[in-house]
Amino acid sequence: MSYGATDEFGAAAVENKVHIHDLHATLLALLGFDHKRLTYRYNGRDFRLTDVEGNVIKAILS
Repeated sequence: MSYGATDEFGAAAVENKVHIHDLHATLLALLGFDHKRLTYRYNGRDFRLTDVEGNVIKAILS
């Protein structure tokens, strides 16, 4: 399966760009986790793997 497209040299994405936070959110959704609720505490602060930006890419799940 492919999602998106690159330029003619394959050096840069030109269609349906995906950030790493989106990829992590999608993988966590496939594993059954809610990426917005999955946090860990470090130095007295809660962190998420997907930071505050991750979105599940529903187009590749269907």
